[in-house]
Amino acid sequence: MIEDCSIIDSHAHLDFDVFDAHRAKLFHQMRQEGVNTLVLPGVSSLHWEKQLKVATEYHCPFALGLHPWYLTAENSENDVGALKGLLEAHKLNLRLVALGECGLDKRCQTDWQLQLRVFHQQIALAKEYDLPLMLHSVKSDGEMLAILRSVRHQKTGVIHGFSGAPEVAKAYFALDYKLGIGPLLLNSNAKKLRKTVQELPLNAFVIETDMSREASKKTPFSTNIAHILHSIIDEMAKIHKKSPVLISKQLRINTCELYNI
Repeated sequence: MIEDCSIIDSHAHLDFDVFDAHRAKLFHQMRQEGVNTLVLPGVSSLHWEKQLKVATEYHCPFALGLHPWYLTAENSENDVGALKGLLEAHKLNLRLVALGECGLDKRCQTDWQLQLRVFHQQIALAKEYDLPLMLHSVKSDGEMLAILRSVRHQKTGVIHGFSGAPEVAKAYFALDYKLGIGPLLLNSNAKKLRKTVQELPLNAFVIETDMSREASKKTPFSTNIAHILHSIIDEMAKIHKKSPVLISKQLRINTCELYNI
């Protein structure tokens, strides 16, 4: 478990193969610069073994789930069954902190009805194993909110990589879901997101790098996790006109409460 609950990257895919050659360096660097740990999201049955190995080696909390990008009609039922089996095997593992990354994505090629079916199955598993949800929602907030209102999962969760308007954010927050704020906040043109951060209270947020091959190409700091997170904290401090220390402390509390770490 995390001893001092310092800065936490709430969502980073450092188990991906692209990081194999310099994963150890990245973990050492981030911990030297004030980031205690990160949460490894699950994405598919093909990734879980490697993800769990990385989580064990680097003492990281992790989530297990099926990302909509990786779903296939042929394998979905087997994958959901395998997910249940893995959750059962790790139900006493204190590093298992969430179910996900799961959700809905209208931009990907996966059949919409398949996405909906597997998402509902994963919500049921989150309830069964008493885990918060790590949610992926792209162009589907209306459907996502309707589902979350109908299922009323007691553990709630987080809308990872949130980029939307304050009205949408407030609807999620009213259901007690956190909003994952990433490097997009550092873009001065991200006006909706910046307004969201300004209008919602600090206890609505956690921060993340969403570090992956794609994400690392979009950030101005390459793969320096600590630099990215400190920059997000500094930007939130400017927007809220509060000290970075206060912002950092509240974000730390939010993440620890969300994932019970």
